[in-house]
Amino acid sequence: MEALKAGWDFFQGQILGMKWLNQQIGNLLDACGLDTSTRIGGSIQFFLYDTIKIMVLLGVLILLISYIQSYFPPERTKKILGRFQGIWANITAALLGTVTPFCSCSSIPLFIGFTSAGLPLGVTFSFLISSPMVDLGSLVLLMSIFGWRVAVVYVLLGLVIAVIGGTLIENMHLENQVEEFIRNGHAIDIPQEELHFKDRMKYAWEQVEATAKRVFPYVLIGVGIGAVIHNWIPEDFIVKVLGTGNPFGVVLAAIAGIPMYADIFGTIPIAEALLAKGAKLGVVLSFMMGVTTLSMPSMIMLKKAIKPKLLGIFAAICTIGIIIVGYLFNAFQYLFI
Repeated sequence: MEALKAGWDFFQGQILGMKWLNQQIGNLLDACGLDTSTRIGGSIQFFLYDTIKIMVLLGVLILLISYIQSYFPPERTKKILGRFQGIWANITAALLGTVTPFCSCSSIPLFIGFTSAGLPLGVTFSFLISSPMVDLGSLVLLMSIFGWRVAVVYVLLGLVIAVIGGTLIENMHLENQVEEFIRNGHAIDIPQEELHFKDRMKYAWEQVEATAKRVFPYVLIGVGIGAVIHNWIPEDFIVKVLGTGNPFGVVLAAIAGIPMYADIFGTIPIAEALLAKGAKLGVVLSFMMGVTTLSMPSMIMLKKAIKPKLLGIFAAICTIGIIIVGYLFNAFQYLFI
């Protein structure tokens, strides 16, 4: 058992967390005459380490997940979802959302396509909630920072929000709240030719390049914010605002994430820095969920597809679910850290 634990700790720390990289960057900066124990030196070390780590993980994860995703083009996904009824359809949609693109804006075109194809509205919303909030990439990245317990529970609770949210929307019968051009649309059923391994790898590598170009600026912004929090903002201030002293920290964190636009890769360094400064775990995870699910750009895009009433209900369901998850993690933080 001790050997197994030691092996897992090595995998989490050195493979996923790349602590060896942080040490090598620190040694390099010290050799260049920059003291990494100072605020400026520590900020530069944090920035270089987190940027390289996230981009390496991003490349590997997108390559693997995009290869899996090549088996689930929209038409095949539509056929899979069409075989299920009731809550099982919502569960399937939420699970399929875990192998789709990494941000809310890239999930909306798929949501529109599924709705136009005649899939139940609640099913498409379960997909729309889970796709940006929980994916295979978030599972691995969260493991690299918070450990496997937090990662698994985060993903499971995210799936619960997606299933419950989609089920509630389905039972409200809000089909008339979808814009007419979508309700009257018809998806063209194009037969999917069988792809070979080389084709799937080519597709996966194209996704790596496209996603890396799209998210790299946001990773830099996120890492930059994380470096400032990590080295310049006093720890007692973070604890006072987002720690045990503020019972509304979860609510503030969820709301604070809405104006931002990032995916899981951009939020990780901010979350890591907040947690290191003493922010409660539930507060940090609520912030991440708020950014990835309810970002302002995605809300603007979604407004083109659905009417204000349905948009408000969607936002309210996600916000309430995120806040509940945050308080649950706060209450049981001692089990995870």
